[in-house]
Amino acid sequence: MLWTAHQLLRKFSTTATAYQRKLKLALIGQSVFGQEVYRHLQKEGHRVVGVFTIPDVNGKADPLAVAAEKDGTPVFKFPRWRVKGKPIREVVEAYKSVGADLNVLPFCTQFIPMDVIDSPKHGSIIYHPSILPRHRGASAINWTLIEGDKKAGFTIFWADDGLDTGPILLQRECDVGRNDTVDDLYNHFLFPEGIKAMVEAVQLIADGKAPQIPQPEEGATYEGIQKKENAEISWDKPAEALHNWIRGHDKVPGAWTVIDGQMVTFYGSSLLDGPVPPGQPLAIKGTAKPGLITKNGLVLFGNDGKMLLVRNLQFEDGKMIPASKYFSSDEMSVLELTEEEKKMAEDIKTIWKGILSNVAAIEDSTDFFKSGASSMHVVRMIEEIKQKYGGLQLQNEDVYMATKFADFIQMAVRKLRGEDEEELVIDYVSKNVNNMTVKMPYQCFINGQFMNAEEGKTYDTINPTDGSIIAKVSYASVADVDKAVAAAKDAFENGEWARMNARERGRLMYRLADLMEEHQEELATIEAIDSGAVYTLALKTHVGMSVQTFRYFAGWCDKIQGSTIPISQARPNHNLTFTKKEPIGVCAIVIPWNYPLMMLAWKSAACLAAGNTLVLKPAQVTPLTALKFAELSAKAGFPKGVLNILPGSGGLVGQHMSEHPDIRKLGFTGSTLIGKQIMKSCAVSNLKKVSLELGGKSPLIIFEDCELDKAVRMGMGAVYFNKGENCIAAGRLFVEESIHDEFVRRVVEEIKKMKIGDPLDRATDHGPQNHKAHLEKLLEYCEIGVKEGATLVYGGRQVCRPGFFMEPTVFTDVEDHMYLAKEESFGPVMVISKFKNGDVDGVLKRANSTEYGLASGVFTRDLSKALYVSENLDAGTVFINTYNKTDVAAPFGGFKQSGFGKDLGEEALHEYLRTKAVTVEY
Repeated sequence: MLWTAHQLLRKFSTTATAYQRKLKLALIGQSVFGQEVYRHLQKEGHRVVGVFTIPDVNGKADPLAVAAEKDGTPVFKFPRWRVKGKPIREVVEAYKSVGADLNVLPFCTQFIPMDVIDSPKHGSIIYHPSILPRHRGASAINWTLIEGDKKAGFTIFWADDGLDTGPILLQRECDVGRNDTVDDLYNHFLFPEGIKAMVEAVQLIADGKAPQIPQPEEGATYEGIQKKENAEISWDKPAEALHNWIRGHDKVPGAWTVIDGQMVTFYGSSLLDGPVPPGQPLAIKGTAKPGLITKNGLVLFGNDGKMLLVRNLQFEDGKMIPASKYFSSDEMSVLELTEEEKKMAEDIKTIWKGILSNVAAIEDSTDFFKSGASSMHVVRMIEEIKQKYGGLQLQNEDVYMATKFADFIQMAVRKLRGEDEEELVIDYVSKNVNNMTVKMPYQCFINGQFMNAEEGKTYDTINPTDGSIIAKVSYASVADVDKAVAAAKDAFENGEWARMNARERGRLMYRLADLMEEHQEELATIEAIDSGAVYTLALKTHVGMSVQTFRYFAGWCDKIQGSTIPISQARPNHNLTFTKKEPIGVCAIVIPWNYPLMMLAWKSAACLAAGNTLVLKPAQVTPLTALKFAELSAKAGFPKGVLNILPGSGGLVGQHMSEHPDIRKLGFTGSTLIGKQIMKSCAVSNLKKVSLELGGKSPLIIFEDCELDKAVRMGMGAVYFNKGENCIAAGRLFVEESIHDEFVRRVVEEIKKMKIGDPLDRATDHGPQNHKAHLEKLLEYCEIGVKEGATLVYGGRQVCRPGFFMEPTVFTDVEDHMYLAKEESFGPVMVISKFKNGDVDGVLKRANSTEYGLASGVFTRDLSKALYVSENLDAGTVFINTYNKTDVAAPFGGFKQSGFGKDLGEEALHEYLRTKAVTVEY
């Protein structure tokens, strides 16, 4: 019986209030996992009548014992339950004295006699980190990785006298990411979902609904606990198998090999794509090809020629170093500490003393782990230091790298001074395309690092030119949103960004713009293969305007000003009142798929210039330029946490962003329907500020006195620019009756000259639609138009070739009541309606007869008529004798159901600022 995590969450959340019967429980186990199971069972109303755990280690009680003793629950600490295979009578009698209905064994490592297992009326249930019968045994989750399984999970089963062979009560599964470690799977799934499942299993038993499903023998395996001597790496394997062996042994016992005559253990393995990086060769016993010490770590080669990267090395004396430092023989000089740093060292010593209570005094030589600390104490220590010194960002790995107190202090001081900045580690997907090698990050970007999504899920991003898969991109979860928001909040409140002056902020933005320009060909190529944008347009507009936008707002950073205000004051008092413009805080940005990089720039540049931090979700179908942008922002020197990028689902990631209590502003570009939902969620959650750029049905009015050649050319651009995937595209053309037929004839004539094809071909005019679902929607749109009686003059079909190509389309005789007249196509569909000669007010009324108001246009040689029409068009932008003419200095945004708020120009800054009034009496 295999239930998914989704079903678990649904069932767990909907059945809690329906629990009725409660049991008396004996908990047999240890660790933080056991502690959390104990707490949740107590919270659900079950009575824990006894806790059976291990004796204290170095004077420290197990976490399960600590929690139970605090509650006054009887606690028994038996070193063993049997001797030479026989139960210890006193131990069994002590156990039976509590009178349990059920034994619950969360991560129990002791051998429990069957006299105890079978004693309660409901028997015993055990948690096991494997989808049994696969990987029976104590190192099951390690073997899941060693064997390269694509699924991991856990089982709660009924204990019997076999080894993990009892009937199954329930199971849960999760995907295994290609670079997941045991810690990843434990922290992201086995621990949190395991606790919930243990509680649910107990209630199923209490309610008499718990199944007992016999384990099949087919597929059953048993692998013993891995020992150090058995963990040596055998090199004649593909890279993926080597990677699985190393990550499967990560932390304990550690996969090892011999280098320069000594045993070296490898930690932190990941598969590596792309070309072989430059590095210094390292001879390794048994390898056909030397490894390479690179700036990011040790590169190793499988027998298939593919690569993996190892980040840390540990020597026989226990010392661990970054693999990139292997050839750095000189020890770092000992830092002289300032008085402030000495105080910090004393504070950290107090924290160590609180954890290592069995140590008489913390000396420079005191080793954190040899003094009795465990991995759970690492988290506690880091969190206590972070609480006291928010600017000191430590990772678990830092503790393993500097286990002695003196080394730890030196490491902490270097980090605080910024002398120990780590290299940005990026796993790329590389493609040889457009006469270059493009390197594309594909993971979430959180707190200055690329990382897999919390749940390890990925999805395919597709090249619309041929339907091929470009990359498997991380699929962010709710937990990733929480992590990114926490990083952005910390960066805003405590980090370097919070202390940076406005001019320095501008300098970083200028540097980022320079990097974007330096990588413009690569960015435009990625934009072309991920979104279908014609390369030349991507180079000029998608990328070119993005660069201009960042430079424009970089110049605003040190020009944001308040004002002084004269107020009424009673004599003899004197008052000074002034206003300050302040950043809002953590902002969320959700961008669409039609201009993936440019929409990112339009919103994020103003947001950052104002001094905010941000969490940004690119469109699910076009994430790659946003992730490349994240890489460039890190190279530009943006501090960690300032900018976070989360690819994934709008319904999941975007929705949680709109609901998150720590996000204070949300900027969104997308459909009106989703915009309404976002606005509602933002209001209900914490009244966060919102700006929305939504749907459009922009009218373009063409009068008979226009310059017809220009009107035809620009009218086509108004519709077909960027394949019609343009928020301000002319959704409906009103052409004066006297020139209507000639206008249509010329448009069709020009369409026939357009080249439809590969967006990377410099001669291509019209590329593929962004994604398959959108193409299908456009074809349906055209079918509706024909059924309603509009005249299909040209196109309306998919182009007969691979990919998502659609013919440029023209409809005429479109009447005001028709679907085509009211709804946006967001594609290459020209919708033309006639209006009577000279009927200016009539055509204005028809043009404004829409709930949208994003943009509009008019073509006429009569300046008075043009200005009259522009005054009366109900839209945020009006183009006169031009179209699509946007500039970074001109505000952009709509009216009515096209949303509110502005991108670009000075007004965009105000979307990301708040005004504070200060009055002083003197």
